[in-house]
Amino acid sequence: MRAPDIHAALRILRREVRQWQEPVVGIVAKESRDPFLILIACVLSLRTKDLTTTEASRRLFALATDPAGMLRLPVSRIERTIYPVGFYRTKARQIREISRRLLAAYAGRVPDSIDELLTLPGVGRKTANLVVTVGYHKPGICVDVHVHRITNRWGYVETTSPDETEQALRAKLPRRHWITFNDLLVPFGQNLCQPVSPYCSRCPVEKYCPRMGVTRSR
Repeated sequence: MRAPDIHAALRILRREVRQWQEPVVGIVAKESRDPFLILIACVLSLRTKDLTTTEASRRLFALATDPAGMLRLPVSRIERTIYPVGFYRTKARQIREISRRLLAAYAGRVPDSIDELLTLPGVGRKTANLVVTVGYHKPGICVDVHVHRITNRWGYVETTSPDETEQALRAKLPRRHWITFNDLLVPFGQNLCQPVSPYCSRCPVEKYCPRMGVTRSR
């Protein structure tokens, strides 16, 4: 099967995505372009539903919006504030440690390089790429489970992990699509191109998709 016309597929998704809930990091970015808030929202979002993350982020940011303010909050206060996000106790500790390190090493500023961001607790490549692209509008490709699944399902890449997918996309995907790629594919993956039994009969890019690995669909 041929890989899809990526330009045509993304052009269609840009129209379709307006009907779906925007990912939480996009919501935070619209309210504030502050890289620190985007970083903390990303940490909270891991393995947590978007609505829960959005509500927890707003409660937390009502208490503190910078590393110094966050560091003044006891871990127990952060835990109570962000509950019920997934792994809320671990994330509360990570948020305080991130704040401490930012103050100690970067004068409270969130670094704008992926390598430096990866040294912070709880920050993986997905989060680092999101902070760089959304917070600083620098080139990067954020690859989560949705991006990994869909690009393999399209036959655009052939990889076995999100990290491999990121590297494959960096080599293949036209640079002009990098920053918005995650914003398009995440809501598409949440609403139509789901892991099990995707809604292929309602898919706006079905004609471009060879449905690699799909054994059952709706």
